[in-house]
Amino acid sequence: MTTDERTTIRPWGSFTILEDLNYTKVKRLVVNPGQRLSLQSHKLRDEHWVIVRGIATVTLDDQTREAGYGEHVFVKRGVKHRIANTAAEPVELIEVQIGDAFPEEDIERFQDDYNRA
Repeated sequence: MTTDERTTIRPWGSFTILEDLNYTKVKRLVVNPGQRLSLQSHKLRDEHWVIVRGIATVTLDDQTREAGYGEHVFVKRGVKHRIANTAAEPVELIEVQIGDAFPEEDIERFQDDYNRA
């Protein structure tokens, strides 16, 4: 479901596309309290996350840690990753994707709370 041309609602929150070029895509993600994205990986892109609001629980392969305001997380292509929000306030992050292409179909899901393929 889309609320406007740039914002897409997901079961876990929403993302807004801030920039979409052939060499990078920049999104603002909002993860609602008690929600998490699927455990996933990408073949075509790396991602840089900067937490700008809240405290996120970040999983990279078999390691999990918290990341808060101003912290940066680098997600290399092929790494299983997830961001979760176990707090009472939304988590907001800026995601910069770099790579060969940025289709939403470049998501391989390993675990998903919302039963998406």
